[in-house]
Amino acid sequence: MYYIKTYQNGHLLQEPIVEKVNVGIIGTGHLGRYHAINYNMIREANLIGVYDKDQERSRQIAGECKCSSFESLDDLLRSVDAVSIAVPTDHHFSVGKQVLEHGIHCLIEKPITSTIDEADKLIQMAEENRAILHVGHIERFNPAMLAIQKMDLQPQFIESHRLAPFNPRGTEVAVILDLMIHDIDIILHLVSHPVSKIDASGVAVVSDSIDIANARIHFKNGCVANLTASRISQKKMRKMRLFQKNAYISIDFLENKSEIYSLEKNPQKGSRSLGEIGIGENKKHVIYDKPKTGKINSLKLELELFIQKIQGKDVEAVTGAEGRSALEIAIKILESLKNQK
Repeated sequence: MYYIKTYQNGHLLQEPIVEKVNVGIIGTGHLGRYHAINYNMIREANLIGVYDKDQERSRQIAGECKCSSFESLDDLLRSVDAVSIAVPTDHHFSVGKQVLEHGIHCLIEKPITSTIDEADKLIQMAEENRAILHVGHIERFNPAMLAIQKMDLQPQFIESHRLAPFNPRGTEVAVILDLMIHDIDIILHLVSHPVSKIDASGVAVVSDSIDIANARIHFKNGCVANLTASRISQKKMRKMRLFQKNAYISIDFLENKSEIYSLEKNPQKGSRSLGEIGIGENKKHVIYDKPKTGKINSLKLELELFIQKIQGKDVEAVTGAEGRSALEIAIKILESLKNQK
C-alpha cells in the first residue's frame, strides 16, 4: 500500500492512496450519459471511456465527460476493469456475455435480461469468471427507501402505483419490464417468502406492447401486493404503501420521502402523537414520524457500491440473482396477461 503525506494542525498524517477502478460505459443514451457523469464524481472510479454503435453520440458524451470514445467494444474491454451496460434490454444478454467472457465486472441496467435462460447464463458466467454482476434497480437506493431500512418491516398488504407520461424510450418492452419491475424488486426484497399466485390484467394503448397493467401477487406467508404501472398517465406518480400490524408506511419515490403511522402503547418521549384509540389496557397512541432522508444521489450511491464491491468491501447491492428473481415474477405477470380473456 502506498501513502501520501497530509498535514492536520501541523501534524504529519499518512493516508492510503485510493486504488481506483477503471470503468467504461456501454451505451451512451439517456441512462448511459448519467452513468458517465456520476462515475466522474466517484473518487474510487476512473472513467476511461465510452462505447456506442452510434459513434457520433459516443464522441459527444466522451467530450462532455472528458474521457475516450472507443470505436469497438473489444477495445473498451481491453482498457477497463468494470463497465455499466446501458443498452436496450434486448441487447443486455449479448453485450453482458461479451463483457463477462473478458472477466470484466458489470452493472447491467434493469431488467437483467429479456429471458430467465439468459439471466441464468450471465449469472453462471459471472461466477465462472469471478466477476461482479450487479443489476441497476435504482429505487433500492432512493432516500425514501433508505430512510426506513432499519425498521422491522413485515408487511401484510402492499400497494404500489408507478405512473408516467408516455415516452418512446423503453417501449421495446411491456410496461411490466419497463416500470413495474422497480416495484417488483422492492417488494421481493421486503417480503422474503415465495410467491404462491399471480393475477394480472393490462392493455396495449399507444405501443405494440402492454402500456398499463395491474398485478396482484400473493405470497405464501399471506402477504398480498397490488401493483399498478402505466406509461400513459398525465402526471408522474411513484408511491408505495405498506400495511402491517400496528403500522402504515407511505413511501414516495418521486418526492424522496417516507411517512410512518404506528400504534404504540408506550411511545418514546418526544414522539408526535396524533391521538389515541382504545381504552384501558388496550389504549394505544397514534404516532406519526417522518424520517429524515437527506440529499442522496441514488445513481451515484448505486455505482459507488458497485465499485466498493469490486474492491472487496462488504456492501449490499442488487445482485444478479436478485435481478433474476424480479425478472422471473415480471415474466409470470406477462404470462398471466397472455391468458387474460
